[in-house]
Amino acid sequence: MSSRLAGDEKRTRFVVDVDRNVDFGVFALADPYRIVIDLPETAFQFASGEGAKGRGLVSAYRYGLIGPGKSRIVLDAKGPVKVDKAFVVDAVDDQPVRLVVDLLSTSREDFMAALALQEPRNAAALKTPAVSGHEAVRPGAGHEGRDIVVVIDPGHGGIDPGAKSRKGTLEKDVVLEFSRRLRTALEKSGRFTVKLTRDDDVFIPLGNRVNFAREEKASLLISVHADSVRVGNVSGATVYTLSERASDSVAAALAEQENRSDVIAGVDLTGESDAVADILIDLVQRETKNYAVFFARTLVGELKRNTSVVKNPHRSAGFRVLKAHDVPSVLLELGYLTNPNDEKHLVDAEWQETIADTVSKAVSEYFGERHARAPF
Repeated sequence: MSSRLAGDEKRTRFVVDVDRNVDFGVFALADPYRIVIDLPETAFQFASGEGAKGRGLVSAYRYGLIGPGKSRIVLDAKGPVKVDKAFVVDAVDDQPVRLVVDLLSTSREDFMAALALQEPRNAAALKTPAVSGHEAVRPGAGHEGRDIVVVIDPGHGGIDPGAKSRKGTLEKDVVLEFSRRLRTALEKSGRFTVKLTRDDDVFIPLGNRVNFAREEKASLLISVHADSVRVGNVSGATVYTLSERASDSVAAALAEQENRSDVIAGVDLTGESDAVADILIDLVQRETKNYAVFFARTLVGELKRNTSVVKNPHRSAGFRVLKAHDVPSVLLELGYLTNPNDEKHLVDAEWQETIADTVSKAVSEYFGERHARAPF
């Protein structure tokens, strides 16, 4: 299986060789300009790095699984484009079946006019959580006749690989492996019902991750990441909670990077304006935010005993995945794939087991009887 681009700044052709005739759909997205090709579940066997460099009207492209039975290719356009033709060429002699998409340069006016005529997409991903919700289980509450549900959210997945180290280690793989270990550690205690937002290599929109935690009536959400940073040589674990104002420039940059996950996967965000995002922040109840801060402090204390942490390890920023107003939520950065020493730990099974046990202990302490009431 291979893919290629041909053409120039006026007309560009994208071609994918496939092993059989395939049903597909094509649509455009704005700001940034993208062309999205939806396919049945596909085993992409492209060469390493294929899509990293563009040509003509396309600056780059990426591909991967976006859900059970669904795959996607996202073409990043350098400017407004229109799909002139999209078709499948049957196999002939020794030539395979080919999926072809022809793009033409166009004006923004024409692009936006064509966009308005498209059928609405990704409605489920854009569904805004209802304001009403369940009462969060307070720290130290134990069972109190209620199941304590812990949702673990392995970041990224499918078409969105997250960070990538120089050696090729992918964030989406590291955090999924760790999340499975954490689930096992938590289940061993017999105290918690544990759910994962994803248990395989699939993309899940940020809004769906939040909705999942709310629908499961989660008592705690832990979103797991292993990111990259562009500035400095940051190393060690960090715990983030939600805040309208970032605690520092690294936190702000990281939140902006994480919040682009949906854009990377070609999710249409036109139905979720900045105003909605601001409202969601406003809806986060003070009590729930305080609970999240309390857990973050507990978790940082345990992490310090078993691994290195960054300076000021409890930080805050406007991460979309933490915006469930009735679920205390934290984002756990296990380390940074841009740091070689961190990468050694992140791919080490023994280290992952130790940190999974550490996080599990922090969760038990957070809900433990020795914390009879929250300090707020």
